[in-house]
Amino acid sequence: MELRLLRYFLTVAREGSITNAANALHITQPTLSRQIHELEEELGQSLLVRGSRSVSLTGEGMLLRKRAEEILELVEKTEREVSLGDDVLTGEVSVGAGETVGVHFLTKAAQELRRRYPEVRFQIISGDGMEVCELLDKGLIDFGLVFDHVDRSKYNAIPVPWRDVWGVLVRKDHPLAEKEAVTPADLIHQPLLVSRQVLKGPLLPEWFGAGLDALNIAGTYTLAFNGSLMVEDGMGCALCLDRIINLGEDSPLCFRPLEPRREAGMHIIWKKYQVFSRAAEKYLELLEESGKE
Repeated sequence: MELRLLRYFLTVAREGSITNAANALHITQPTLSRQIHELEEELGQSLLVRGSRSVSLTGEGMLLRKRAEEILELVEKTEREVSLGDDVLTGEVSVGAGETVGVHFLTKAAQELRRRYPEVRFQIISGDGMEVCELLDKGLIDFGLVFDHVDRSKYNAIPVPWRDVWGVLVRKDHPLAEKEAVTPADLIHQPLLVSRQVLKGPLLPEWFGAGLDALNIAGTYTLAFNGSLMVEDGMGCALCLDRIINLGEDSPLCFRPLEPRREAGMHIIWKKYQVFSRAAEKYLELLEESGKE
């Protein structure tokens, strides 16, 4: 499968029209139609639903669009890295991470990397643990920041030298705001707001000593900031990590840790046998140095 055909297909998907896509690609409409037809024959699947003036994607077409975007992104990243000369260290280091103050560990090393090599760019891609590992496996990021368990058969890892504390975010006028810490008995009947990753993990049943069906899950969130807005509007108490949300004097919210206390350890991970760019190699050296301090 030629990369050129994938680029043609993505242009058709974006434009929603063979004619508009042909104009964008500066080729004739019959030529583009023939190329897309050849791609469909190669794959043995119809990729487009053709109307009189527009086209839409079939289920197979939507899958190919997703995979084609990933393939072309990886190709472009590889081309940039291979084309770099040895005289000046440049390029991009990409890290996947969730919402945690552990990101400071990443950014301090990144700042030192850019101090030494100003041409290097640093990128953080947000996502939960499953999304970060998926990006790593596809080669779309260099490193990932994940909590607790690491699959040592797939990844190398460096422990991050601090731990996050679990607790709940509540309104200051909520009865739980008067407590120094909250217990399972305090929360068992409260409407809870939890992240998607927490909902799928062991934290809730282990800490509560009860299954999810015994809890009052009022809603889920992906970003803690959105969760804080849900709390602010009275939807419930948000289970989250400390220090993610700015809780100054003017904030209507406060954080209360769990009791028994629950902490989350973190690791920087990367694929075993990973071949790094020179910029990523230098960044890893700084991470390893920081982990020893």
